This record gives sequence, structure tokens and C-alpha cells, in this order.
Amino acid sequence: RMLTDFNPVSNDDAVVTPAGIALIGNYPNPFNPSTTIQFNMDKAAPANVAIYNQKGQLVKSFDLASTDKGINNLHWNGTDNSGKAVSSGVYYFRLKSGSYSSTKKMVLMK
Repeated sequence: RMLTDFNPVSNDDAVVTPAGIALIGNYPNPFNPSTTIQFNMDKAAPANVAIYNQKGQLVKSFDLASTDKGINNLHWNGTDNSGKAVSSGVYYFRLKSGSYSSTKKMVLMK
């Protein structure tokens, strides 16, 4: 018998990936002393990336007046809004653009 006898489902379907806004993540994770946050935009638009500590307090905010369509990279050097280095621990980063909002976790290890 042939392999096609056991698999009646065609594998010729076109692969369609949804295009849209997506918070991809950060690398490296865990990181020291800096990390790159990646996100995808379906069109050029303003966005905000905010970083919070475990207590939910705002540590750093990036107001991006315009982002590029496609993959965007944002570099964070482990400092707060006043420029002071933050301590080791778990941090959360949130991307907001239009009605989209997504949060992910990252770890700073010194």
C-alpha cells in the first residue's frame, strides 16, 4: 500500500498567517544588562511600551510616535524613567496600540 492510502487529507493547502499587531517577546530572557523587545505592527502607527515591576508600578515607558509596518525592535538597558539602574527581578512589559494590548514577562538577573 501507498502512504497516500492512509492520509486522505491534502497537504497542498496554502499557509495563511494572520497579519496584525503582536507582541513577540524579548531576547535574551533572562537578560543582563539589556534586552530587546520585539513586536509586529500591521501598519505604521503610534504605540506605547511600558515596563512594570512585580508590584505593578511603572518602571519605564516608551511613547513611540510612529512605528514601522512589520517587526519593530525596542532596546531597554535596565533603567527606570529617571535613568537609575533597576534591581534584579521579574518585570512585565506591555504593548498598547489602538485597541490592542498584550503583556509578557521578562527576568533581569545581575
